[in-house]
Amino acid sequence: MIEQFNFDIQLIFAILNGKVSAAINRKLIRNFRMNGLDITPEQWTVLIFLWEKDGVTQQELCNATFKDKPSMTRLIDNMEKQHLVVRISDKKDRRTNLIHLTKDGRQLEDKARLVANLTLKEALKGLTLDELSVSQEVLRKIFTNTKD
Repeated sequence: MIEQFNFDIQLIFAILNGKVSAAINRKLIRNFRMNGLDITPEQWTVLIFLWEKDGVTQQELCNATFKDKPSMTRLIDNMEKQHLVVRISDKKDRRTNLIHLTKDGRQLEDKARLVANLTLKEALKGLTLDELSVSQEVLRKIFTNTKD
């Protein structure tokens, strides 16, 4: 069946190669800035995870955000400089640091979630619930087929 489908190969690879996520990230950056939030989309993904479960290992953040360890280290370093997170030694294993939100990191939650939700609404404007449902399922299948 798939062999008979007429692919727009350029469009499919543009979508799967990150052009859509890059465009959404640019819009998210603009919207964060316009609302006085000095965070990046990468920091946003870490913050979302920490707002739900504070005090996690760097490896847990890597797994949750699909980032490698060096990228996550840089990200956490920058977030520490901005006073959004702090590394604290694990009492059970002193070799492990747990990443905790600071007061500043916690205070961003409501405004950042609002801006991100508005950005998502802008990105999804004009799509029906059926289109969104099918798109989500298709992307989930593609991701499952290609993740290592």
